[in-house]
Amino acid sequence: MKRVLSFLSSFFLLCGIANAAQYRAVLVADIDSGRVLYQENANELNYPASLTKIMTLYLTFDALEHQRLHLDDYLIVSNYAADAQPVKLGLAAGSKIKVEDAIKAVAVHSANDVARVLAENLKGGKEGNFADLMTRVANEIGLKHTNFENSSGLPNDDHMSTARDIALLSMAVYKHFPQYWKYFGIKSWTYGGKTYTNGNRLLTSFPGCDGMKTGFTNKSRYSLVATAARDGHHLIAVVLGAENKDVRASVATKMLNLGFSKLGVSNTNYSVPQQSYTVPANNTNPIAKYATDKKPEQKNNMGVSYGGVGVQCGAFSSYQSAQNQAKKVLNATGLNADIQQNETGLYRVRINGLSENSAQNAKNTASANGIDCYVFH
Repeated sequence: MKRVLSFLSSFFLLCGIANAAQYRAVLVADIDSGRVLYQENANELNYPASLTKIMTLYLTFDALEHQRLHLDDYLIVSNYAADAQPVKLGLAAGSKIKVEDAIKAVAVHSANDVARVLAENLKGGKEGNFADLMTRVANEIGLKHTNFENSSGLPNDDHMSTARDIALLSMAVYKHFPQYWKYFGIKSWTYGGKTYTNGNRLLTSFPGCDGMKTGFTNKSRYSLVATAARDGHHLIAVVLGAENKDVRASVATKMLNLGFSKLGVSNTNYSVPQQSYTVPANNTNPIAKYATDKKPEQKNNMGVSYGGVGVQCGAFSSYQSAQNQAKKVLNATGLNADIQQNETGLYRVRINGLSENSAQNAKNTASANGIDCYVFH
């Protein structure tokens, strides 16, 4: 009987989504496993509009992680950045903005001028150079149908992506840089005496929503990436080309409800984790001992040498998912990965203490076996 009720629930939710028929592509997936729970036209090319800024922020977070930038650094605004079309903060040429404020301006207000500021400061003073880097990195992390021509998503006929690629990019942000995920969940932000409200309505209307980004141009229409966590599951919904803001929010809501229903999470009785992912202030955490124990002897013969470099192979909201990933890493590379809980409460799977060459070899081996990872220093 439960299976029948679950099927009927999913069926009616599906009908509700299909009857809207006022969008170009949709997808909902489990962030931890990558499993797609429902999709329509997910591999068809679309204009990503300001969802582009997810990649701009991904590269900003990478610069922070490798200390090429710091949150309290100041960035100079060029004439080109100041001339960006709305939406923008309206920064004057020659003025400065702090990196953390720039991140919030892009994540909350989707400011095109600030996206250009980040692009120019990160890649040789030219947005075109930064766009080339965006596309190259997109290909490296598995986005097969994406081409970026600018940092903001302003109209360009060659600036294209898909719902699948946008979902993969969003997952990469969550897994590679979980310490910065909080910026996508900011509901409002005040700067220069003015308060800006996040266009993602689900942050206030959908319990458990913790991100992520909206987009709009005349060609792209209204788009949204929305993420939500309930009962130990973390889902992502992508809606591209909706007719208006109401449809965008409504379809994303239905997609997330459908996804949770498919995973057996009730839409009326569920638990929502604290959005801060605060680490408990006690020593009962099962990770604490594991993370500080002596590292087990390596079980491979690939000529590993040791140092201060590591490889991160994902970050997960549940310990079980992290354990499963660690097993995959061991099977693929022969290397034991540590599971470490960071300040946001996410479980990071990391191979620690390698030399630069050994870390690169481990990354390449893991990637060849379908494990999404990156080298950190």
